[in-house]
Amino acid sequence: MKPEVSIVLPAFNEEAAIAKVIDDVQAAMKGSKQAYEILVVDDHSSDCTAAIAESKGVRVVRRPLTRGSGASRRTGIMSAEGQVIVMLDADGSYEASDIPNLLKYFPEYDQVNGARTSEQGTLKLLRTPAKWLIRKLACYLTSTDIPDLNTGLKAFKKDVMKKYLWVLPDGFSCVTTMTLAFLANGYAVKYIPTAYHPRIGISKFHPVKDTAAYLKTVVRMVMYFNPLRVFIPAAGLIAVTGVLKAFLSFKFTHTLQESDIIIFMTAIMLASLGLISDLIVAYNNRS
Repeated sequence: MKPEVSIVLPAFNEEAAIAKVIDDVQAAMKGSKQAYEILVVDDHSSDCTAAIAESKGVRVVRRPLTRGSGASRRTGIMSAEGQVIVMLDADGSYEASDIPNLLKYFPEYDQVNGARTSEQGTLKLLRTPAKWLIRKLACYLTSTDIPDLNTGLKAFKKDVMKKYLWVLPDGFSCVTTMTLAFLANGYAVKYIPTAYHPRIGISKFHPVKDTAAYLKTVVRMVMYFNPLRVFIPAAGLIAVTGVLKAFLSFKFTHTLQESDIIIFMTAIMLASLGLISDLIVAYNNRS
């Protein structure tokens, strides 16, 4: 039978965890009425990740070059046969037993995410406040409450995700992009609480580089799909600054300065640029 569900495991040097994760997925799907496949996407690992996965009898796609988690997820989406795709990290940090709970919300929802109830990653003192700030920014920019912005446990409709493969970066911020692509375009997204465990093996997370990538991803995604959420507040802030500056200039010099005019013109240009960007987005999204 052609699988209805594809469970995709992007993996890079996960030989210590991959066998357990596959076993956990099979145990979670045991007795499921939905036909499913397990697809491991090996990002050109230097260890035995792919060989171990193949020995478990699952389908393995071997990438010829190491390009990152996002590149592996794109490959997995294009290679998957199911119309609903479930993704979880191959490091044992997520509960595979949550997969049936994700799937029960389809087809009502377009994407269902596991919202982690704890932070178990390395450098928690840095990661926790950084993630909170970026998540709050994403909530504002998308006008949506997002309990977990960069969860690695998610299920989604393949035909919807394929429309936004072009925005997926190669690195860790790809899962953030996948969430924001659905939210920013009005698709139904749901979150369910999920446990989160310390990963098996060595983390590939780079705190400074990857945190900066998350921040850039949030702003970039909103610029792609809802640019007014960026341009209008920025133009408003500059306009308020211009009013205060003009008031002080007139109070102390009884005239307006050239810099006051420049500030107002900057605000007008930013607002105009936002409107033009919004028209471009609307034109490209026309059906």
